[in-house]
Amino acid sequence: MEKLEVKSFANPDEVRTFDKGKVELIKVGGALIGRATFQPGWRWSESVKPIAKTESCQAPHFQYQISGTIRIRMDDGTERDVKAGEVAWVPSGHDAWVVGNEPVVVVDFQGMADYAREAAKK
Repeated sequence: MEKLEVKSFANPDEVRTFDKGKVELIKVGGALIGRATFQPGWRWSESVKPIAKTESCQAPHFQYQISGTIRIRMDDGTERDVKAGEVAWVPSGHDAWVVGNEPVVVVDFQGMADYAREAAKK
């Protein structure tokens, strides 16, 4: 029989930090959930690309945005702002950055397993 499981981002299982941001990770119910905080001035291509070593973010995200505004530009040039209270599906192949002076906080239910972790060598 499965057991009830409750965890909190107040006590994450792992924290990954990078320039102008961090990701706090918890594993619950067999899923890895991440809460990302991006400070004003954060941009994936400047803050995480040197770690990931890919041309664009290859992590797909299924996320709920708690605060701030983030602009996402897909590799095909499509751009969209995501704001607090919105849910977004962001496929692989994008850049993103904080718009304005408010930190962006998102809870990501899919794309954080390898986020801000150096890509495996082939």
